[in-house]
Amino acid sequence: MKQIKQVLGGELRKYTMVIALVALILIFHIASGGKMITPSNFQNLLSGNAYVLILAIGMLMVIVIGQIDLSVGSVSGFCGMVMALTATNLNWPWWAAVLCGLGIGVLIGAWQGFWVAKLGIPGFITTLGGMMIFRGGVIWISKSISVPAPAELKWFGAGYLPEWGPSFTGMNNSTLLLGIIAIAALAFMQLRKHKRTSELKGGNEPLWPVVTRIILGAVVIGYLTWLFGSGRPGTSFPIPGLILVILVIIYHTITQRTRFGRHIYAVGGNKSAAALSGVNVKKTYFLTMLNMSFLAALAGIMFVGRSTAAGPSDGNGWELDAIASVYIGGAAVSGGVGTIMATMVGGMVMAVLNSGLMLMGVGADKTQVIKGLVLLAAVAFDVYNKQPGHVSITKRLFSTKDSAAKEGSPAAKES
Repeated sequence: MKQIKQVLGGELRKYTMVIALVALILIFHIASGGKMITPSNFQNLLSGNAYVLILAIGMLMVIVIGQIDLSVGSVSGFCGMVMALTATNLNWPWWAAVLCGLGIGVLIGAWQGFWVAKLGIPGFITTLGGMMIFRGGVIWISKSISVPAPAELKWFGAGYLPEWGPSFTGMNNSTLLLGIIAIAALAFMQLRKHKRTSELKGGNEPLWPVVTRIILGAVVIGYLTWLFGSGRPGTSFPIPGLILVILVIIYHTITQRTRFGRHIYAVGGNKSAAALSGVNVKKTYFLTMLNMSFLAALAGIMFVGRSTAAGPSDGNGWELDAIASVYIGGAAVSGGVGTIMATMVGGMVMAVLNSGLMLMGVGADKTQVIKGLVLLAAVAFDVYNKQPGHVSITKRLFSTKDSAAKEGSPAAKES
């Protein structure tokens, strides 16, 4: 048990949802007769849910500051429709239409950020109004009909990494290269982290847990590389998935390693204390809401590219999946807690639920019921684990009886 803790960095609770995700995938794979873990299904799983995961990135930051955005689905649909109309009716080049759609998203974010930051209107009310305005706006400007999207956008919404050179491994070379880069990056980051930790502890930090993590990570990445790269000819790692990976890296860096990221968590943890320590609370609110609408516009444009047309109902219910992804990923309802990586795991749980239930022939009505129950269970699980005086469920599963009893003892509670 001690060795497992060392390999996992001493924090078992961080991997609870990862374990749940893997278990969910295996259960659906068995229940569907082997249809879950296939190259085509995983490619569709990633490209078909990339837009919701992009929304979840922005939603995490909004929830961390103690706000919420109910308008993201409507904003996505509105910006996607504006992009399609400017390309089709005004004959703009596809790239100019995309920039127009993204620009509209930024303006909407500035508008909603103004109400939240400058006028002090809660995000719930501001974005509830935004949801009504932009849902009606989509229907108004489209006249309730679908508008075709530029053909070039299909590559961004449903394309794959290109093939090049001879394939000696039977895999797509672009996907193989991406997997090699990912393994190298993992090894570099783990070794650099070990070096810093060892220096802080006087060079007494053991190396074997780091090597074990690298090997396990390389095995997982290698398997996923094979899974995405060995599908039918013409397929590989999806372009929407690549865009998502790039955004995850960017926003993980922003939230964990920049001043703005620290301000987001400070404001969400205690707004008054953050203000007293010199954090510009209004600016943090404004930029976070602006960023959310920008990502909503990007998600809407990617979805239009995948579906090859913008429709008046695009974006319906997207905000619910994005919010659920954040909370399943362990974000605190009160704000101040949550990470990009955990949110991605939560989003993948929702995506796997959708895919697995569809493969099993479960209807949309029952799927919504199950997703709602999973959300409640995930939040209840997180709340229980964080209550003082309780032995967490994760520790009950992985710890010995003596250690669990020791942690739950009165002396442990007092300490």
